[in-house]
Amino acid sequence: MKPLVLGCQHLPGVTLITVAGQLDTITSGQLDGFIRQVRRRPEEHVVLDLTELSFMDSSGLRVMLTTHSYSAQHGGSLRLAALRPGPARLLHIAGLECHLSIYASVQDALADAFATE
Repeated sequence: MKPLVLGCQHLPGVTLITVAGQLDTITSGQLDGFIRQVRRRPEEHVVLDLTELSFMDSSGLRVMLTTHSYSAQHGGSLRLAALRPGPARLLHIAGLECHLSIYASVQDALADAFATE
């Protein structure tokens, strides 16, 4: 099992969080706490760079939905970028593609976030 590795970069109005490894029942609380810790303001946009996320289960989906809901309530947003096939398939099976903003690349997600600023 790959441990969850998280990183953060603050950009104007956007917090870019890199997520690598496996997001599951054991590690989802780590991601949730990290997002809460590094977000500077509730209305800030959050971009999750999922390029190196190799696995995600329903507890990872819960963190993403909670973050999406919190962000939307405060005028911000959550954008998911560069999903691998496994996590992308889970989003598709759960029917969440219509509810979450998904981008092919981190650059596309950031460009859209900056355009809404």
